[in-house]
Amino acid sequence: MEQEAAAQQGSVAAVTLRRFELADVDAMMEWASDHEVTAFMTWDAYTSREALLAFLRDAVLPHPWFRAVCLGAVGGEGHGPPRAVGAVSVTPTDDACRAELCVVLARAHWGKGVATAAVKRAVAAAFGELRGVERVEALVDIDNAAARRVLEKAGFQRETVLRSYCVVKGRLRDMVVYSFISTDPLVD
Repeated sequence: MEQEAAAQQGSVAAVTLRRFELADVDAMMEWASDHEVTAFMTWDAYTSREALLAFLRDAVLPHPWFRAVCLGAVGGEGHGPPRAVGAVSVTPTDDACRAELCVVLARAHWGKGVATAAVKRAVAAAFGELRGVERVEALVDIDNAAARRVLEKAGFQRETVLRSYCVVKGRLRDMVVYSFISTDPLVD
């Protein structure tokens, strides 16, 4: 079951989630190659369309829950079909009751509620589509205030700080743990 319900962003655009297609590579390149967008990611910005296409083919398409965050006009009106402007994934862990959420969004759409809407939809879908998942968690760089705000607006609870948890871009980083469990109320 695909998560296709739309959330109004202002009165113009709707946020939807759908499976990626290989044809999304050019749209994905717009944000995956942006050093500012990838600054807090464990992966480096892509410099090659071919490398990104291989990632789409080999990692994204077979992933159990990796979706394109799309924007389009409400009611199908506007400038063509909804376009992928980001990605959200929910990855099951070795412990069957847990999954980890990750979201990335093109810089042009930051601060407009798009990431929050995508996270809300992803969480709702994860509990319905990923068998046995009772907890969705996200690890966020302590300096990534925008990502922390997105999770909090989506109803995630801040749990703790993991000090010197991982290396990102050659620097040892502290990470904040957020969680959403299946009994938490979904925020509208």
